[in-house]
Amino acid sequence: MHTSVLYRIGHASASHPFRALVGFAVALGVLLGLASAVGGQTQENWDVTGTPSQTGIEMLREHVPGAGNAFARVVVHSDDGALSAGQTTALRERLTRMPHVATVDEPRLSADRDTAVITVGYDVPVTDADLMGDASALENAIEPSRADGLRVEMNGSLPETAAAPIKGHAEIIGVAIALLIMVFAFGSVVAAGLPIASAVGGLIAGSAGVTLLAAVTDVSPTAPMVASMVGLGVGIDYALLVVSRHVEFVRRGHAPIEAAARSVATAGRSAVFAATTVLVSLMGLRLAGLPTYSSFGFATAIAVVAMLAATLLVVPALCRLTGDRILPRTVRHARSRDTDIEVTGGQAGRLPLTARWATTVGARPVASILIALIVMLTLAAPAVAMRTWPQDSGAQSSELTTRQAHDLLAAEFGAGANADVVIVAPTDRVGNAALTAALDEIRDIPGVVAVASVARSPDAALDVVPVAIAHDPAAAETGDLLDAIRADLPSGAILTGYTAYLDDISSMLAQRMWVVIGFVVAASVLLLMVVFRSVVIPLKAAFMNLLSVAAAFGVITMVFQWGWGLSLLGVDHPVAVSSWVPILVFAILFGLSMDYEVFLLSRIREEWLATGDARDSVIHGLAKTGRVITTAAAIMVAVFLSFASETDIVLKMMGLGMAVAVLLDATLIRMVLVPATMALLGRLNWWLPAWLDRILPHVGVEATGFDDGGALRDARELAPARPEGDARELTQAHSK
Repeated sequence: MHTSVLYRIGHASASHPFRALVGFAVALGVLLGLASAVGGQTQENWDVTGTPSQTGIEMLREHVPGAGNAFARVVVHSDDGALSAGQTTALRERLTRMPHVATVDEPRLSADRDTAVITVGYDVPVTDADLMGDASALENAIEPSRADGLRVEMNGSLPETAAAPIKGHAEIIGVAIALLIMVFAFGSVVAAGLPIASAVGGLIAGSAGVTLLAAVTDVSPTAPMVASMVGLGVGIDYALLVVSRHVEFVRRGHAPIEAAARSVATAGRSAVFAATTVLVSLMGLRLAGLPTYSSFGFATAIAVVAMLAATLLVVPALCRLTGDRILPRTVRHARSRDTDIEVTGGQAGRLPLTARWATTVGARPVASILIALIVMLTLAAPAVAMRTWPQDSGAQSSELTTRQAHDLLAAEFGAGANADVVIVAPTDRVGNAALTAALDEIRDIPGVVAVASVARSPDAALDVVPVAIAHDPAAAETGDLLDAIRADLPSGAILTGYTAYLDDISSMLAQRMWVVIGFVVAASVLLLMVVFRSVVIPLKAAFMNLLSVAAAFGVITMVFQWGWGLSLLGVDHPVAVSSWVPILVFAILFGLSMDYEVFLLSRIREEWLATGDARDSVIHGLAKTGRVITTAAAIMVAVFLSFASETDIVLKMMGLGMAVAVLLDATLIRMVLVPATMALLGRLNWWLPAWLDRILPHVGVEATGFDDGGALRDARELAPARPEGDARELTQAHSK
């Protein structure tokens, strides 16, 4: 978006603030009305087309009633001894009367007969709107048994969709913490409230947009939560960037309208390109091969666009209405003429802390780079040992009925009782002799507890053979055991069931991870190359962002897989990292890291164009953005950590991982590696071959100057005069 267009948007919004706010409110009302009238409901789609287990599941759905669809295990336990037949019979009768129930198996009793498991099969997939996330019918059916003094727990595909509902308090916690951080940073409640107000408006618009998206495509029920998490973080960041630039212009003496227009044309332009990098990363989710990921990408993209729109339209209007009240009271009483550092508290003749830090790092770039790399690589190292598995009941909180059922089954029937492994063989492709011979070999595989008798489907089209294994579905040995079973199957036979399905997902996502990484990195490098007219800057940015993501993966592995500090998150035992997490976290984090890269490098490039001094441009660019980036990062960390308070294990992993990555990105990356490497490379940072410069479009994000009428001027004219003694201090620092 051209700077002059952004200037006019900011100027119009600030000149007519009530019109802008009313217009935005009307647009919100229209969106909410449309969402209410034609919006859809969230609908999960877990089909993984092309995988063997999915093919097997579709065969079961077609030929065997109650198989391949949603299922539930109801575990009944008596503390008073053996269960009576009457107790389980009454429960089975109630389970049979539930909607969509196709089969209710005979109870399977434990060796001491005090525990029974009853498997319920449904006639629709677990993602069906009538079942997904709703275990109320099961709860009603088992309640009389609980009233009789029996312990009844449940797990399986259906109960697991309803066991850990999203509480929704994370957004409130995140907003409250963000407000406190900004009050401290700005020294003004008014200034702190503007980004929050803008983000809330964007959050509402984004939520309505996701509801409309659900009317035309399947949207995962978890996608709106992830979209809110990311949208809230970037929305506050973008608004904070514009507000801080507005404060800078007001402190220089510009009228509120002009200051708002200039802030949108400069900081708003950085926000536009920062949002673009996030959107590029999110589109990489489509390459993961799962419809669920596509819905995450589209829903989060809608939230980011809504937040950007709120920033460009609402923030300048609110800035105009606040006038001088956006400044701290002390500044309003004694306006500083010389300072040009927003939200830094710097005084004339004295560099702020971030600039002094950049000078120190720049004076010893090699040592700084080595120290930062050692820390980052140390944190990233555990990621090499990361083991992934789609979350199941064994990974959830011990407070949930699904986890309690999981533990009860493992204790009474063995760890493999929670696994669902089935061999399906089409009778027109697999002969009886070949299947029998294969089953004999499978019985001898270590880890196979039992192979059931062959059962033929009612239409005689399919042979079905359940297999009992010795390991928990999420155990490290399970994948190898399933591979061994697959290797002994005759041609045409398929290993399926819920456990094999999860294993196929885990393997597919591990392979697709590299496709997503390749696309996102390549697209982001190209975009930054266009924006900053440099080959070195994009490649360096990509490497550093990958480093922060790897460190986040390492911390996730240490905490969840190794159990370091896990109890602080309300999880009582180590678990495998959810297969859903790495790709999703990578795509989101890479985009967010590029956000900070754009914020920082936009100011550095502005200084570079104004002075031609590669080293000083880094120091002054960091001085002007260091406090803002630190504040924005603190807010993002608070928002992400608030989501780690949710019950669901996947949200815990995502919240912690992204909080750690943003923290490292704002400290070791932006405050050490960026200034150190840029100081070391000097003018080489901005190298771009002439032939490449000619073919790349020119859409730089550097600030552009304005005359009093808003006409564009050369970028050098926007650079403010530096405090007296500044150049001497920099020269002395560089000579040390």
